Amino acid sequence: MIPTPDAKKRVLIGEDDPISRRLLEVLLVKWGFEVELAATGLEALQVLERIDAPRLALLDWMMPGMEGTEVCRKLRELKDRAYVYVLLLSGRTQKEDLLQGLDSGADDYLTKPFDSQELRARLHVGRRILDLQDKLIATGEELLFRATHDNLTGISNRGVILDNLRRERARQERGGAAFAIVLADIDHFKYVNDTYGHLAGDAVLKEIASRMVTFIRPYDLVGRYGGEEFLILAPSSDSLGAITLAERIRNAIEEKPVIFDGKVISVTASFGIAVSTPSQRLDAQQMIRVADEALYTAKANGRNRCDLASIQILAPDPALSS
Repeated sequence: MIPTPDAKKRVLIGEDDPISRRLLEVLLVKWGFEVELAATGLEALQVLERIDAPRLALLDWMMPGMEGTEVCRKLRELKDRAYVYVLLLSGRTQKEDLLQGLDSGADDYLTKPFDSQELRARLHVGRRILDLQDKLIATGEELLFRATHDNLTGISNRGVILDNLRRERARQERGGAAFAIVLADIDHFKYVNDTYGHLAGDAVLKEIASRMVTFIRPYDLVGRYGGEEFLILAPSSDSLGAITLAERIRNAIEEKPVIFDGKVISVTASFGIAVSTPSQRLDAQQMIRVADEALYTAKANGRNRCDLASIQILAPDPALSS
């Protein structure tokens, strides 16, 4: 979770002494920071628990109700918030106090009375650390996205969609609900590439993926299976529900052409559907195979249609018969 950069310009001052609190406020505003004030430890914690909390905090060790060290401990227990850099202020000078303050979760420790320029420098160190952390998080999120999404269409890649299919099959073993997959293939895609060029083909793939994402249910998942093929995972779907879903997507693809570089490209797709039910449970490999067979039937019967797999020819699943 990376908040807006403005959060790093705001500082919470947790200080119960009104004179010290006012002095800190004047200094920080002079240095260009936006300031929020808290007179007790509880008030400070309530501010830091907010989604839009300041990313920097100056906390006095001794505050009524809850000490600054306890505020730090409770703050570090929050796992769904952006990191807050905490500078603990205290008149305590013993090494044990410094260690206790840092052990509570504080990032830095400044002894009162403090030099204003040292405080300013430490706040800027805090901002640099937050900037570096945010860049590392953003890089990690980008790498994760690239590892799990198709780089052309932005939808889930083959590995992710197949992993989810296997998990849905395992969930069926525990709960017994039916689920379905829909294997979709763009009709005459080679003709699109040969006639309009590969850039146009890429535009068609991206547009078709976008329409699929728009017309699936919130808990469905669509991934690029390979080339011009897409795989849709539809949890809690029987045959009727899967056919309805596939027809909705087929219509969305057919009814509106793709516009690329001023050219109007009419596109259709064919769909093969496989359903695993409590009475006829299919493993992931079987579902892919029968959906592919149904897709082949749809292609052979004229394309731009949805066909439901016939599963009577399947051998019994050894895992179920054992």
